Amino acid sequence: MKQLRPVGIIGTGKYVPEKILTNSDLEKIVDTNDEWIVSRTGIRERHIAAPHEATSDLAYEAALKALASAGMNAEELDLIIIATVTPDSSFPSTACILQDKLGAKNAAAFDLSAACSGFVYSLATAVGFIQNGMYNNALVIGADTLSRITDYTDRNTCVLFGDGAGAVIVGEVPEGRGFQSFDLGAEGSGGHLLKLEAGGSRLPASEQTVADKKHFIYMNGRDVFKFAVRIMGSATERVLTKAGLVKEDIDLFVPHQANIRIIHSAMQRLDLPPEKCVINVDKYANTSAASIPLALVEAAEEGRMKEGDTVLMVGFGGGLTWGAAVIIW
Repeated sequence: MKQLRPVGIIGTGKYVPEKILTNSDLEKIVDTNDEWIVSRTGIRERHIAAPHEATSDLAYEAALKALASAGMNAEELDLIIIATVTPDSSFPSTACILQDKLGAKNAAAFDLSAACSGFVYSLATAVGFIQNGMYNNALVIGADTLSRITDYTDRNTCVLFGDGAGAVIVGEVPEGRGFQSFDLGAEGSGGHLLKLEAGGSRLPASEQTVADKKHFIYMNGRDVFKFAVRIMGSATERVLTKAGLVKEDIDLFVPHQANIRIIHSAMQRLDLPPEKCVINVDKYANTSAASIPLALVEAAEEGRMKEGDTVLMVGFGGGLTWGAAVIIW
C-alpha cells in the first residue's frame, strides 16, 4: 500500500470585523440582558461586518495573514476551499471571488456547505487531495457573515451569532506530524432543527418569504443543544480511536464555539482541565464555519501549541452535521 505523505497546517491567519456588538448594545434593541446571555451562552460580545463587507472580504483578510505566516505568495496556491453558509452569492462561489482578489491564478476554487462543521469538512477534503498527490497545498478558510441572516427582533437567536474568518494553509509536513484522523458525519433527519428556509429552489425569494422572515436563521435551541452535547463527545472519542490515541493524549482541545455549556459538557466527558481547552465564545459568539479556525488560529498566535502537541478539533452544525480532526502540531 502506498505510504501517504504527512499533511498538516503550515500557516494560519484570522480576521474579525472592527465593529463590536456587546450584550449591553443588544439590551437596547431586544428584550434581553447581559446576565441572561452570559449565564446561558457564555457570550459577552460579537463582531459585526460593516455594510461594505461581505464574506469574501473577511476571507481575504484572513487569507493574506495565512499566506504571510506560511511564507507563500498567492500564485503558489493549488487549491482554495471556503467553508461558508453565507456566500457573497449563490454563484460565483466565494472561493472563486477570493481567488481573483488574491491573484491565485493557479488555484482551483470552490465553496463547501456544512454549516458550523464546514471547516473540518474542508480540512478533510484538502488533506485528501494533497495526500493522493493531486495538489501540493491548499488554502482552507472558514468564513461567515451571520449578521446578514440574523433576525435582531428574535431574542432567542440574535444574541448567539457573529461574523469572522479563520484561514489555514495545508501542506506537507515532517514525518510524524500533521493530520492523524477525521470523523465526519450527518444526521439529515434533524435538518429542520436549524435552517435558513427560503432563498433556494424549494422556496425562492418572494414578498411572502420576506414578510414571513424565512430568510433568517431558525433554530430549535433545545433539540440542537441535546444533539450537540451528544455528538461532541462521541465524535471526539471516535476520532481519537481512529488515531490510536486516548483522551489523556490531548494537549489542546479546540471545540466549536457555540455555547459555553456545550463546551463544558465536552470537557467533563473528556476529563480535560481548563488550560487544555480553547474558549473564545465570549469574544466572538458563534461564527459558524469560522468558529473552529478562529479558535485554532488564536491559540497558535498565543503560543498555546508547541511542536508535537496533539490538537483535537470538533464541531457540530446545521444539516445536522459534525466533524472532528486530530492533528500533531
